[in-house]
Order: sequence, then C-alpha cells, then structure tokens
Amino acid sequence: MTHGTDHRTGTTTLTVVDGNGAPVPGTDVTVEQTRHAFSFGNIGFDFIGLANGEPGVGDDHLADLYADVFNVATLPFYWGRFEPERGHPDTARLLTTAQWFRDRGVALKGHPLVWHTVQPDWLLGLPLDEVEELQRARIRREVSEFAGLIDTWDAINEVVIMPVFDNGDNAITPLARARGRIPMIRMAFEEARAANPHATLLLNDFDLSSAYECLIEGVLEAGVQLDAIGLQTHMHQGYWGEDTMLAMVDRFARYGLPLHLTETSLVSGDLMPAHIVDLNDHQVESWPSTPEGQARQADDVERHYRSLVGHPSVEAITYWGITDADAWLGAPIGLVRADGTPKPAYDALRRLVKEEWWLAPTTVRTDERGQVQVRGFRGEYRVEVRGAATAFTIGDEQSEVRVNQQRG
Repeated sequence: MTHGTDHRTGTTTLTVVDGNGAPVPGTDVTVEQTRHAFSFGNIGFDFIGLANGEPGVGDDHLADLYADVFNVATLPFYWGRFEPERGHPDTARLLTTAQWFRDRGVALKGHPLVWHTVQPDWLLGLPLDEVEELQRARIRREVSEFAGLIDTWDAINEVVIMPVFDNGDNAITPLARARGRIPMIRMAFEEARAANPHATLLLNDFDLSSAYECLIEGVLEAGVQLDAIGLQTHMHQGYWGEDTMLAMVDRFARYGLPLHLTETSLVSGDLMPAHIVDLNDHQVESWPSTPEGQARQADDVERHYRSLVGHPSVEAITYWGITDADAWLGAPIGLVRADGTPKPAYDALRRLVKEEWWLAPTTVRTDERGQVQVRGFRGEYRVEVRGAATAFTIGDEQSEVRVNQQRG
C-alpha cells in the first residue's frame, strides 16, 4: 500500500507583535524552510580529505551538491581502518570532518561501532575476554569523544551472520559465537548508551528475512532498548519495486520503532546478474554508467524515495554514495558522475527534497489578528519581518509562535 506525505506536514501559526506585545495586522512576513525533519542522508567518506585540508576525492563543487540535498552524513568508523595500529585511532581527522559537516548544516551518523568485517589485525590471537574488553572500550571511546557532534550510531552491524561469518579471519566472529547474538547486541547498546545517554542507537542488517525479525524479537524480549531498526537495501541487481519494498517495511514496522533505510544504492549502468548471492562476489574490470541506466536510476530513485517518505514508520533514508568515484564495488551507484556532473538521479532527488517537499521563500500578510498560518513539511523554518528574523519549527502538532516586529 502506497501512502501519501500528509503525515510529514504540519502547521504553525505565527503571530506578529510590536514592542508592546500587541498584534500587528496587515504586515508582510517572509517565511522559508531551512531544514527537513526527515533525515535525507548519504555517506560522507569522500570529504574527509577535503575537510582536513588534504588532497582528496571530494571538492568544493561536490560538497555544494551534497549539502544542497542531504542533511545527514554517515562517517566511517570501521575499526580496522580507524585504528590500524593499536592505540592510534583516527579520531582527530574524523572530529575535524564531523565539525566541517556541522558547519554546513549537516548532522552526523557514525557507522559502525561493532562489526565482524574490516577488523584490526592486532586483535587476532588475543583471548576472547580481552577482545571483548577492547571492543567495549572502543565503543565507549568513540561515542564519548564524538558526543555532541555524532549522536546517531549504527551500534552493531549485520549480527544475523556475525557468529557464522567465514570470509576471512577476524576476532569478532569467534566472540559472537562464544557469547551469542543477543549478548553482543546488549554489549553494543549498553556501552554506547552509557557513553552518551542522548544518542540514537541502531541495530543494522542487510538480512531482511525472518531471521532478522526473530533476532529483533529476541532483543526486545531481553529488554535491550533499540532506538531504531536499520534496513540495508543495496539494489545492484535492480530496484525491488514499491510493492516489495513496502511489504518489507511493513514487516519491520510492526515493532513500533522508527525505521532507517541505512544503506541504499541503485545503479546507473548494467545490472549485476541476478544469480549472485553475495554482492561482493561480482568482480568486473569496469562498470560504467549508460544513458539507459542513468534514466532508469533516476526513475528508480524517485519511486524509491516517494514510497518510503510516504511510509509513516520511515524516519531516514541514507543513500550509499554521492559520486561514482571510488564507489562501493566500483559500481555506478553515485548520484554524481566521477567528473563531478550530476546525473538525472541527482536532479530527480533534488526536485523532491528541495522543491516538491520544501517551502521556498514566501511572502504573506498578517490578518486582522496579526497572524499567518504556515503549513509545510516538518522541519526548521525562518520568518523575517522588517529585517528581524526568527527561527521556528513545524512539528507533528499545530503550534503558535510569537514574532516580534522590528520597529523602523
């Protein structure tokens, strides 16, 4: 079932008053939206070098394209890359990057705190008790040091396969096998929650089968507090379609928790063959965009976002790549070509986020009570009256905001 977007909107009544608090009728006010409440995310990996003044893939033009559509950036905390040498984490560069995004009005998410892949080699061979304590300490360190900049985390990633993962040695799979899935999840959430009680913590997985449902049920029955459920939807083999996507979302919506589509990708070239089970097994020398693929990607992106933004349980969608340059698996999944030019998919998404679902600057006149009603997508707004600007929010429930008029 496809939903509309009425549930994403709200109304705020603005009352313009003079210096004595009396309503001012018949005066012009200009209202504009400044931020969506809905999380339109993308990975921010490409901008770490730029944020730190290093030569990198990201450039100012690409950064402008990013910030014009996306309001949340996911930063990489893969332990093996974040701390390749024990005791020397990449904290400073990531802090600088997080602040760089915040300065541009983009909120942050960290990914992930616990995962069995991209693990540091220095964990191998250590006793399980030591591995567990190091993992706990790593969670506390990252969540504490980034609190206030990064307050949303994929606390633990892909737990369904964690105890049975066999594609390379790592120290976390043996720990998960010994402790069990639910104790691993409890560890991740309790350590992160203790380090930052205000954080939003996700359980995240690509396995969207009943196995994930059973795991979620077990976690909730065990009393572990989940803030949101993460659902990965990499669609290198083609868009699943609205019916399949919404049926999947409905299955996970029954837990009454916010749903985050944490990893979304749609290709603008030839599709990966359908017989491939593990997307990582698809190895090609070159995977270019095609004109037909770009047109398909634009249509897929629009359908995907329309259907999910229309679902009342979905609070966030994170696309997995702004550019084709160094994209995951070398796939043409970016919304911007490697040469920095936007694809039709970027334009399609921008039209939704910043035009159809956005209140552009609008001038209206107060009524005899000094009031105007503003209806728009939930989020942050700005009203200006005779050069005096006031910020306000449109939320779930109707509200009223008093705006002081600046005397000329």
